[in-house]
Amino acid sequence: MHWLFPSLRGYRRQWLGRDALAGMTVWAVLVPEALAYATIAGVSPVVGLYAAPAALILYAAFGSSRHLVTGPMAATAALSAAIVGDTAGGSSADFAAMTAALAVTVGIAALLAGLLRLGFVASFISEPVLKGFIVGLALTIIAGQLPKLFGVEGGSGNFFEKIWALITDLGGTSGFTVLVGAGSLALILVLKRVAPRAPGSLIAVALGILLAAAFDLEAHGVDVVGSIESGLPSFGFPDVSVDDLGGLAAGSVGVTLVAFAEGLGAAKNYAARDHYEIDANRELIGLGAAGLGAGLSSGMVVNGSLSKTAVNWSAGARTQLSGILVAALTVITLLFLTGLFEQLPEAVLAGVVIAAVVELVDIHSLVSLYRVFTRRLGQDYGVAARPDFTAAVAAMLGVMVFDTLPGLFIGIGVSLLLLLYRSSRPVISELGQLPGNGRFASLDRHSESRRIPGVTVLRVEGGIYFANAERIRSQVLRAAAREGVTAVVIDAETVPFVDVSAVRMLDGLAEELAALGGRLLLARDVGQVRDVLRTSEGGTELRRVYPTVRAAVDAASTGT
Repeated sequence: MHWLFPSLRGYRRQWLGRDALAGMTVWAVLVPEALAYATIAGVSPVVGLYAAPAALILYAAFGSSRHLVTGPMAATAALSAAIVGDTAGGSSADFAAMTAALAVTVGIAALLAGLLRLGFVASFISEPVLKGFIVGLALTIIAGQLPKLFGVEGGSGNFFEKIWALITDLGGTSGFTVLVGAGSLALILVLKRVAPRAPGSLIAVALGILLAAAFDLEAHGVDVVGSIESGLPSFGFPDVSVDDLGGLAAGSVGVTLVAFAEGLGAAKNYAARDHYEIDANRELIGLGAAGLGAGLSSGMVVNGSLSKTAVNWSAGARTQLSGILVAALTVITLLFLTGLFEQLPEAVLAGVVIAAVVELVDIHSLVSLYRVFTRRLGQDYGVAARPDFTAAVAAMLGVMVFDTLPGLFIGIGVSLLLLLYRSSRPVISELGQLPGNGRFASLDRHSESRRIPGVTVLRVEGGIYFANAERIRSQVLRAAAREGVTAVVIDAETVPFVDVSAVRMLDGLAEELAALGGRLLLARDVGQVRDVLRTSEGGTELRRVYPTVRAAVDAASTGT
């Protein structure tokens, strides 16, 4: 059992005060956000609290981060609502059971992935794709919460349909609801700026409850949360059929990907600050255990939270004891404090959600991705010159138009297609010799460099394989056809790999040039390229690789 609770090994007494303070601080943030995120998932607010204790304790037992806080989150809550909505029946009981069942299936998927050591899978969701996905999801969540802020019915569908429904319903706006909701949202945002350590969401929730009770806001048309069952949740496997579980299984894979990518990013961020390592496979096991615990506690999907982890770290947490304390305080809340939330205005919860997710609308990052562009890329790739920006926008628009999971897979698909497109069209630069030092550099970037008479030097900036071999062959032939050129030298230092198709192409190219009275020479190959060239059958010309470009140029000029 030595592998349980890794962050508590060698615990020091002097850490107790900092962990306790951090735990109370995180609890003050977690309670209102868990209530709010449950509404995003389409279930009773208390379900968010049900999910937290088991998730926090089980992640502490199995996860590798000392600081990561696990609980309900906006992105996975929205995914949960979409997946369960497609599978569940019409009743709220069915929806709640299916939500808990989805948490269980996500937990099982993450556990299996961790045991199979599939932590590397997170690499297939690039940071730009995840950024675009989160921005699109945040905008869609905000669009879904705005009707509660205005006290109107709103509509369903994608982002644009929700916004249009809101615009058409604005005539029925409730003034008291707008006042309460907008006031709560403004209070939270102001406190974040002027008193960032204050639990703004908890303060807004407390004030909302007090105002609702003091002024009977429900009688003035302000919707409140209503009856909440107090006490601990029921424990056990959710009451769903095998067919329903099958319907949830496919969606659970996408939820697991998003939950793991988000949580792993947060864990690595704060591990780097505190100088310790994160085990990706152990993180999958920790996520899986947390998801199972949440689902078997009548909860919802959970994952690592960047915002609450930031609060935990800033408050001085040293170990997962802070998370265990948050779990204990949440249990106390369930036993004795749930009655207080029955008078909580829905508009306040909407304000809490919007305040939490508005920071995820990171337009600045999208603009930064758009600026990652070079003239050479623009010439060779067109729209693919900004692949990260393109993939991010594809994921964002995919979520806003086609829903959450399709949007994620659209972003992943576009990024992989762009990767294949770029690798099939590597940049091929012509090199010239710099005066004075004899080094070779790109003619495009160094105007002072000069061509060598009779010899063209090309640098292929990427691997050479079956998908780009013909394109490279065409460009080499075009360079060799210039007047006065008798040899082409390929600088292979920037070629990380070749395959057998590429070797066959290069051998054939050498024979073509020889038939025309020219030569093809290779310089500065790296290990894998050298191994493939030497072990592949073919001509002898390319099996002799020159150690430097200068040596290859001299051999071409002298005919040796």
